[in-house]
Amino acid sequence: MNWIRFVYAGAGAVALLSATSLAQAQTSSRYDALVNAQFQGDFPTPEAAELLDDELYFQRAVQVYLWSLPAVNIWAMKQGSEKTYGAGYNVLPVWKERLNAQTKVTTPNSDCLYAMGYVNIAKDGPIVVEVPPKNQGILDDFFQRPLTGPTINGTAYTGDFGFAGPDAARGGKYLIVPWDYKGPEPKGYYVYRSRTNNVLVFYRGFFTDPKDLSGANQLIASTRIYPLGKRDSAEAMKFPDGSQTPAYMLFPQDGSYFDMLASFVQDETVDPADMDWRGMMAAIGIQKGQPFQPTPHQKELLDKAARTAFNMSKVEIWNGLASQPGGKYYPDRQWENVFAGQNPQFQASGTFTNLQQRNAYFTTAYAASPGMVRDLVEKGAKYPSTWRDADGNFLDGGNTYQLHLPPDVPAANFWSVTVYDPMRASGLENGQSLPSLNSMDKPVQNADGSYDLYFGPKSPAGKEHNWVATLPGKGYFIILRLYSPKEAFFKQTWKPDDLKRIPN
Repeated sequence: MNWIRFVYAGAGAVALLSATSLAQAQTSSRYDALVNAQFQGDFPTPEAAELLDDELYFQRAVQVYLWSLPAVNIWAMKQGSEKTYGAGYNVLPVWKERLNAQTKVTTPNSDCLYAMGYVNIAKDGPIVVEVPPKNQGILDDFFQRPLTGPTINGTAYTGDFGFAGPDAARGGKYLIVPWDYKGPEPKGYYVYRSRTNNVLVFYRGFFTDPKDLSGANQLIASTRIYPLGKRDSAEAMKFPDGSQTPAYMLFPQDGSYFDMLASFVQDETVDPADMDWRGMMAAIGIQKGQPFQPTPHQKELLDKAARTAFNMSKVEIWNGLASQPGGKYYPDRQWENVFAGQNPQFQASGTFTNLQQRNAYFTTAYAASPGMVRDLVEKGAKYPSTWRDADGNFLDGGNTYQLHLPPDVPAANFWSVTVYDPMRASGLENGQSLPSLNSMDKPVQNADGSYDLYFGPKSPAGKEHNWVATLPGKGYFIILRLYSPKEAFFKQTWKPDDLKRIPN
């Protein structure tokens, strides 16, 4: 334990306090000042009013930051993408050589092709997305809620297209309309309704040989996105290469977050379900149709609130998620489930939105759909994640760890492991071309068909093909992706081991 020594010279006494006790004392002092703010004749003194006003403003700003994380996360992605690649329904950036750590976005997958575009149905009207076959993708609104799709043969589709969607990877036409759309629904289209003006169009393109990505790129390049009824007159499609020109698409961790939120509010429709939270935003000066002009003092409070809220969001995922129902995949292991409730809107309870799970997810990731969260055998994906080793310690980039995957990894499509920067949640810039390793890379198997993978600053001798580099002095976390997970994963007859520290 970290101990801090205090010497009281007058009394000649020495007291020892732990760092935890000191923090508790400081916290108690802060709250005591609020509780004991002076009122005279039943009315607050000017000093008390100023103290409580600042505290209320600060608290509202902290909660607004956490509540709006899904929106600002994806708004930052749109802003960063359009700054780098251009704007328009016809612009679909593709990471044609896979998404490396130079592009900054939360928890990308480096082991399939990514394509991410942004359409605006208020600006351009209902939008058609002609989806090619053999993809797995998502249509999310700008609070990262899956769009509401059709019910076909008793199955209600939301968000997913491709393997987990109604086209079942055969390809098809998706029509994106507002939530209250009453216009024509042309035959042969899958109609998806959005509660926001802006919509994310997100592709995952699959390949079988990492040295030949041409087939996956050709499929994505056959996409067509255009306003309904204007296919022939639409803007020509553009597919900028994100692998050649990286973009910065992360949300802010400081007071500029609220400037970004204010720009989002101005661009977006008002959802009647958000009126209370719009009141919270209004209380810190963010209102639709009004300029956001905080005073210098308010800017100082907003900056402190943003930094505090960001830190809180990290505590919610690194410390809080494990205590959530279903937060750990296995009672005896460190692997955690960022979709513990199997509900893409974090409403598995049926009576409330689980804000702790929601914050934990959107501080480290983007995009949600049933294909990502529900137990779909040999469809969709699963994402066991860990930030601790077998002893319960946070992963340290200066140490070397071994991860044992038993034989017959239950992924019908492929599996991968990726290392991430814990604070920014983007791929770890570890000096390798990609911060990941996947089954298509053909890592060396043991005689029984199992794998031993290694993470550390240097590869153990002879293990280079099974090694992902980490950085001394920096932590990281790992996502084990299972695409098209098999029954053995759901029945837990197959379990990954924890990361075990071994000598460097």
